[in-house]
Amino acid sequence: MKESQLFDFAQRYTAAWCSQDAASVASFFAMSGSLTINENTPAVGRIAISQVAQSFMIAFPDLCVAMDRVTTKGDGAEYYWTLTGTNSGPGGTGRRVCISGYEVWQFDGEGLIALSKGHFDATEYQRQLDEADRAI
Repeated sequence: MKESQLFDFAQRYTAAWCSQDAASVASFFAMSGSLTINENTPAVGRIAISQVAQSFMIAFPDLCVAMDRVTTKGDGAEYYWTLTGTNSGPGGTGRRVCISGYEVWQFDGEGLIALSKGHFDATEYQRQLDEADRAI
């Protein structure tokens, strides 16, 4: 994938995360693509990936993902992002979070994500959810 195509792809992927439409996020993945977050069990296939995206969208109704940068890496790419939102979904803490992370992507022959390995600081994320008087 050319650099300009990768940038466009990443911009559209970012917009999908902000759309509150989990199926839109999943559409960037191959039919049997997988998404792993912090070494947890991979979500395999668009339905499972949609469920992962939906869990974040429910937890953070005002979810906003910003693309920090995207770079080519070997035969794939690295996508760096910052997520902000208020954990005001069912059972939420009501606290605002701001975390950064990245995904390492490998693409299939059709230019869709075949494999994504996502990473963010889970300890910092939990600290922000738990902290009582926090201002962002």
